[in-house]
Amino acid sequence: MSEAELRPAGELARLAPRHFPNESAAYRRARTELLAEEIELRRHLARVAALRRTLPPGGEVSRDYRFATGKGEVGLADLFGPHDTLVLYSFMYGPKRRDVCPMCAATMSAWDGEAPHIERRVAFAMVARSPIVRIRGLAEERGWRNLKLYGDPSGDYTADYVGDRDSDMPAYNVFSRKDGTIRHFWAPEGGSEIADPGQDPHMAPDLNPLWTILDTTPEGRGTDWYPSLRY
Repeated sequence: MSEAELRPAGELARLAPRHFPNESAAYRRARTELLAEEIELRRHLARVAALRRTLPPGGEVSRDYRFATGKGEVGLADLFGPHDTLVLYSFMYGPKRRDVCPMCAATMSAWDGEAPHIERRVAFAMVARSPIVRIRGLAEERGWRNLKLYGDPSGDYTADYVGDRDSDMPAYNVFSRKDGTIRHFWAPEGGSEIADPGQDPHMAPDLNPLWTILDTTPEGRGTDWYPSLRY
């Protein structure tokens, strides 16, 4: 169905209004108006996702990136397993970092439970510019059981798809494989320079469910609070 054929969001919002105990008429009017905006947001997210899927082929991966597993090294192609799509998240745990980035840890802890479900459709892996023994020790400490974790010993992958070779920053990259050729498909782009005043330059939608939950509360996600390594 084309956008022109969609029913107006405001009309849909008024179809079956809910009523909670003791709510005021003003609350219901405002809530219905908000629902119309939520419908528009859902539609916009769907449009963005559709546009993402129509991107032209990305750059071909021509280097043989090697990743540490604890049982030797594997190449980028090996990370795909039986799938033709690979999501590879680089988390902030460089060799000079005393502890993992709290934001990365919060995100990965949430993903740990979802990983088996995600991997029914695509390959899903984490990588850090740190020795694999150290990474596995971190996983044990954090209680991660399902995440596939790799080290980037040479820094070649980090240099090409994250930042500087020894950069300690996160990155989310999606790769596709077709007819044996691996290409970069998509990654979030932009940092503080694209943030609106008073906002973090977070992704839309935000991949960390922590923020998604907080956005539904009266206080929101706040401006001076971030995840802590201590639960």
